[in-house]
Order: sequence, then C-alpha cells, then structure tokens
Amino acid sequence: MFGLVIIIVLIVVFVAVIAGMYNGLVRLKNRTDEAWSDIDVQLKRRHDLIPNLVSTVKGYAAHEKEVFEHVTEARARAISAGAGAPADKIQAENNLSGALRSLFAVAENYPQLKANENFLELQRELTDTEDKIMAARRFYNANARDLNIKIESFPTNLMANSLGFTKRDFFETEEGEKAVPDVQF
Repeated sequence: MFGLVIIIVLIVVFVAVIAGMYNGLVRLKNRTDEAWSDIDVQLKRRHDLIPNLVSTVKGYAAHEKEVFEHVTEARARAISAGAGAPADKIQAENNLSGALRSLFAVAENYPQLKANENFLELQRELTDTEDKIMAARRFYNANARDLNIKIESFPTNLMANSLGFTKRDFFETEEGEKAVPDVQF
C-alpha cells in the first residue's frame, strides 16, 4: 500500500513538472509572438509615414530622383516581406532604414525644407516611430532570448523539440547600421 502511494505521488509530481515545462514554453512562445506583432504595428506606422515624407522632400529636391526611388523600392520590399519569414523582414527593414538615412542626408542640403513645418512634423513622427521600433525590437529580442534558452535547456529541450517549439531569430541590425556616423563641423 505504501509503495502504491509513492508511485502515485511520483506520477503526480512528474505530470506537474511536465505541465509546468509545457506551460512555460507556451507562455514564452506567446510573449515572443506578441512582441513580433508589436514590431509589425510600428513598422506599418513607419510604412504609412514614408510616402508623405517622400512627397514633402520631393517638392524641394526634385532632381534627387534616385534617392526617392531607392526609398520607395525599399518600402515596397519591406511591405512585401511582411508575410514572409522573420529573417526576410529583418533584412528588408534594415534596407529601408538605410534608405531613410540617405533621404534625410539629401534633406540636409535644402535649408527651406529643413525649416518647412510639414517636413519637421513628419521627421518628428518618423523619429518617434523609429524609437518605438527600437523599443519593440528590444522587447522581442528579450522574449526570443528567453524562449531560446528554454528550448535549449535540459530537460525542457526534450519536450520542446518533440512538440515543435522552434528557436527564434533575433532582430539585429546590419553591419552598416553599427558604424559610427562621421560628424564634421
């Protein structure tokens, strides 16, 4: 009788441990999905602001056609990457960030544009959006890190692999974005 009680207790403890590991994996997976969704929301906001910004700058810098085309193409690639793999979306968004930097570099050459109220407001909105994207990236990367650790840690890794939980890629910047800008006076 005592042996049966011990076996039942061990089975209950085993089931509780398994349930706890599974629930932990599900919780981290859902947090990571939510964090990725937050990035999507901010990227959509960014994509919506860009045509207005390009139109405003175009009015002042009509001969900078190549820059406008590059920004427009990068935006289109970023939007079309939305349904793809996270790695494709990360690459497309990093390309868009580079294109926006070149657009702002062009804008620096036009004093009337820099003083234009519409341009300044769009620039503030875009800066605010970029800050929110960075915060959402950090939140996503923290959740991706926690999920990846859980998936790789023993004994959870035994369950995670068999139940189809997969590691997530980090939303990282490209090498070009890590370079320190050259500021000249």
